[in-house]
Amino acid sequence: QVQLVESGGGLVQAGGPLRLSCVASGGTFRFYSMGWFRQAPGKERDFVAGVSQKGANTFYADSVKGRFTISRDNAKNAVYLQMNSLKPEDTAVYYCASRLLGSGSETVKDQYNFWGQGTQVTVSS
Repeated sequence: QVQLVESGGGLVQAGGPLRLSCVASGGTFRFYSMGWFRQAPGKERDFVAGVSQKGANTFYADSVKGRFTISRDNAKNAVYLQMNSLKPEDTAVYYCASRLLGSGSETVKDQYNFWGQGTQVTVSS
């Protein structure tokens, strides 16, 4: 069983940066592709970004391309989401998720095996 714990959320002004972290335990981290999703109130949980097992390949939702960067450090069992030029519409609870032997390109939440508890990101205008 894999446990995922996110951190780094908070309140930020529009245009500012924020970096989310997710640390995994209980599994062999390098065997999992990792993804970030977000869910705003009353909306579905949507794919934000994904990264392959070794970090060589990254994938992004169109809405965040050029602003967000996903990365991972397998030595630290961690995945990160650097968010720049934040917009009020980026406000949501952000979740990290893992998929055993995935490619990182999986965009549907049901494709992921394990989830963190989420961290709130609020962008003020």
